[in-house]
Amino acid sequence: MSLIRRNENYPTWSNFFNDVLNHDWDVSFNTNYSAPNSSMPAVNIKEDADKFEIELAAPDMAKEDFKLELKSNVLTISGEKKTEDEKKEGEKYTHREFYYKSFTRTFTLPSTTDGEKIAAKYDKGVLKVSVPKRDETKPKPSKLIEIA
Repeated sequence: MSLIRRNENYPTWSNFFNDVLNHDWDVSFNTNYSAPNSSMPAVNIKEDADKFEIELAAPDMAKEDFKLELKSNVLTISGEKKTEDEKKEGEKYTHREFYYKSFTRTFTLPSTTDGEKIAAKYDKGVLKVSVPKRDETKPKPSKLIEIA
């Protein structure tokens, strides 16, 4: 948080313009906003000694709607769902809506992870992606050393 210095010798409009012009707009525009016709599913990331687990909430999707891609330690999870009602012979619509939903989430994986062993499972509206850690980075059990 930055402190804003105000000069009370000028009218209130001056403070308003200073607030607008001194605002850090770059931060506001670079956040994860979703595009039209998309929604950003909520994500939980858990870590234990053996792995990271990414949980992504997408209750109205099926496992066929997801695509997971790993490239240079960057894991991209995307999903797309289209629902189109077929138009039957002789039907006339006064109002018809198609359903389309898509998203993309990107995660930079730490170098301690093993990208070859990533596994994913979709169950009860939650996509769970297991990202195991490399064996050499896992904590080793303590060893008792005898004194000779």
